[in-house]
Amino acid sequence: MTPPPAPVDDFDLHGYVDHQLPPARREEVATYLAANPEAAARVADYQSQNQALGAAFEGVLAEPVPPAMLTRRRPWLGAITRIAAALALLFTGGTAGWLAHDSLLAPSAIERTVAEPAAYAHRAFAGEFRHPVEIWGDNEPHLVTWLSSRLGMPVRPPDLNQAGYWLVGGRLLPARGGAAAQFMYQDDKGGRITLYVRTGIIGNSESRFQFFDQQGVRLVYWVDGPVGYALTGPVDREHLLHAAQLAYGQTKR
Repeated sequence: MTPPPAPVDDFDLHGYVDHQLPPARREEVATYLAANPEAAARVADYQSQNQALGAAFEGVLAEPVPPAMLTRRRPWLGAITRIAAALALLFTGGTAGWLAHDSLLAPSAIERTVAEPAAYAHRAFAGEFRHPVEIWGDNEPHLVTWLSSRLGMPVRPPDLNQAGYWLVGGRLLPARGGAAAQFMYQDDKGGRITLYVRTGIIGNSESRFQFFDQQGVRLVYWVDGPVGYALTGPVDREHLLHAAQLAYGQTKR
């Protein structure tokens, strides 16, 4: 007797959208979606979001790799040579921080890796009315478990009530080489800010706040070890910094 298929959960739906399921499981999920219009509508939303984010990040993904980063991959360049090259670049300032060694990530690279994707994601979802998040804040335990499993580290939305914002919910986002999370917050007037969290930043312990403004979208971003954060919203710099300080205090590794 053939056992019934396993229940379809959020992991299956995202795996279906991302084409990560084995063929047999993908067929089971497709059968489930055909019989469940609500789940099919969610999958359609996820697919639309992927397309929108793909279009938003297309320019970033198409950027050429800096020559210094290519240099470090030469098989004949040993560890001592790489370190010497990194020190030479550091003291001459010739490449504005693009060092030929994995232990440092230049501010400009952090901006492209954390700040710009956070701004794009904020624009994409902060104005949404019906689907601003994938999991609502009243189901925070599930949100935390799901995003922590997808990012490969404990991820919890900080409490920003002291800054006047309550948690709306969160969602999973694509990121180069992995995944990212976005937590959304809202004040009593309906104003929204978002906290972008992504992992996989190599060998950087810089936690100093940096400000970024892209076409009216302001954000404060910082890096703590392998994790980058960006708090984004159309609010004044002081208010955003206050909220960022609250978030930093609760996320410091």
